[in-house]
Amino acid sequence: MKNYKRTVLNNGLRIITSPLNTESLTVLVLVGAGSRYETKEVNGIAHFLEHMFFKGAKKYKNTKEVSEAIDSVGGIFNAFTGKEYAGYFVKVAAEQQDTAFDVLSDMMLNAELASEEIEKERGVILEEYNMYQDTPMYQIGWDFEKLVFGDQPIGWDQIGTKDFIKSVTHEQFKKYKNALYTPDNTVIIVAGKVDHDDVLKKVEKYFVFPEGKKDRIWDDFKPYTSKERLIMQDKKTEQGHIVLGFPGLYSTHDDYYVAKVLSIILGGNMSSRMFLNVREAKGFCYYIHTTTDDYSDCGLISTRAGVDLNRTEDAITAIVQEYKKITEKAPDEKELDKAKSYVKGKLILSLEDTEEVAHLLGKRDLLGEGVKTIDEICAEVEKVTVDDIYRVAKTLFVEDKLHMAAIGPFEDRGEAFEDLLRF
Repeated sequence: MKNYKRTVLNNGLRIITSPLNTESLTVLVLVGAGSRYETKEVNGIAHFLEHMFFKGAKKYKNTKEVSEAIDSVGGIFNAFTGKEYAGYFVKVAAEQQDTAFDVLSDMMLNAELASEEIEKERGVILEEYNMYQDTPMYQIGWDFEKLVFGDQPIGWDQIGTKDFIKSVTHEQFKKYKNALYTPDNTVIIVAGKVDHDDVLKKVEKYFVFPEGKKDRIWDDFKPYTSKERLIMQDKKTEQGHIVLGFPGLYSTHDDYYVAKVLSIILGGNMSSRMFLNVREAKGFCYYIHTTTDDYSDCGLISTRAGVDLNRTEDAITAIVQEYKKITEKAPDEKELDKAKSYVKGKLILSLEDTEEVAHLLGKRDLLGEGVKTIDEICAEVEKVTVDDIYRVAKTLFVEDKLHMAAIGPFEDRGEAFEDLLRF
């Protein structure tokens, strides 16, 4: 059942609404921005700009006024920057939606980007940078993408470099904003207690964009050909953090949902193979999970784990063996059905969160992938067979494509780790 409506305005702005049985709603604005739209010289600008939108505009002149406007109606607001898009959302009771539109439109269309606020925010961003460096569970994922994707925008951290954070200027912010924060590069999604025609009126009232079209595109993904298969940070930690995985599938690939189900079988939940065989049976790690990272033209499938420093090699071997086993024998129907039910169940649960629904619909539309409803996604998942799982596992899990990232006191163990990266 189609549970959304979509309108494209003359200026290219896309509006999607999805009615849900709730008394609240989420207004989410997605913009094509992020590290994929950056050059080396301005790596980190999309994330820093996200922060600057909260620093004052025409009506709400500073962070305090922005916060008070949302707090005064009991709302929730936040923002995020990914590699292919940035998002800004407000979640409120349905009768307060004008406040959501008012705050979001003012901050995004009329941001001052004042030099004195940039100076204040540098310290905040630098501390965020330090937080990631001090939190290996965050940093290791970026290290792994850097290893597999290489020195190109999709392989860069969204937060950028310290040198850029310390030097970015008002003019650079303004140029980047004008290039990408255009109506044809923006999707506004409202999910919850919503009427489509009413939303169109509010968008036309609040989101009056200046004329202009997106004039910045990303470079197409170039498969990384380096023979380096291991990246390590030697750091004093009480737990080792590792990621082992392979290049994966892009988000519109015919086998996209096969890879999703495959990741659940391997390490997607507490009854998965990685969890039961590496953590529960052998006690090599505390956390362990397998996920896919899916971009428009590339992807990853990987397993992260927090491991016992004295048994890191054992944990690596055990994870590699789980990858190998699924290339040698297909799962049975029972295991497949359990994984498919898990994926579908999680999707259905997401219907209870207006933000999740808005994100699901908006992301696909923004990136030109075509909007899919929960029902359509569940139907794609249901079509996955054991033969599909076996075929995709054998295609993806090839020994010379296995990569590993590690953070911990591993100074002298790199060679030993590399020797384990084989089936």
